[in-house]
Amino acid sequence: MKKNVLRIAAVLGLTTVLLNSCGPKENTPLVYFPDMYFPVAYDPLMKAQDAYSDHENEIPAFVKNNGATGLTPVEGSVPQNKDGVFEESLLPKNVDEYNAGYEASKKLTGSPLNPANAAKDLERGKVLFDHTCAACHGTGGDGQGPIVQTGAFSGVPNYADRELTVGSVHYVLTNGRNAMGSYAGQLNPGDRWRVAMYVMSAFKKGAAAPAAATAAAPATETTTETKK
Repeated sequence: MKKNVLRIAAVLGLTTVLLNSCGPKENTPLVYFPDMYFPVAYDPLMKAQDAYSDHENEIPAFVKNNGATGLTPVEGSVPQNKDGVFEESLLPKNVDEYNAGYEASKKLTGSPLNPANAAKDLERGKVLFDHTCAACHGTGGDGQGPIVQTGAFSGVPNYADRELTVGSVHYVLTNGRNAMGSYAGQLNPGDRWRVAMYVMSAFKKGAAAPAAATAAAPATETTTETKK
């Protein structure tokens, strides 16, 4: 008798749990981990557009940072935009925006970096170019890097034959063009300007003025800081 009672109780208990777990979403049972049950999609390092959660389970660290889902980098880590020269919101969203941004970038003949640091910027630009770009473009900028010479890749242009400005070089580094992909993941915003400055200085005979451009430059700069 006692065994039968236990069996019946076990069956009833299991049935209750199963029915409760399959109930409608709008009438949910007790949730122990609401962040998993009510997921909130967000992009790390981007500010959340809405409150972190409607279910009273905000993470204190996010609340403290005004809803930002990416917290401040720990001491000793490398900041991604310490030069303050790039805005992700300006990346082009479609082909028309990309092409418009590329054409506008050709008019930008000055870097937004501090001209007082031009010598150091060019020195760093050379190091970054040799490490990141020379495999295809060659240390002489002739498009005959070791990868091209093996026959694995072709069509890399000679900088001397191209109509370039520091703005257009930076734009292509940021967004990619034709067979070349974006290098925004390999070079931070300031370093992309340094490589562009070095390309103009070394391969276009100093055509890249490191000084910030004239009064019209900020508007042009905004246009050129567009998409991948």
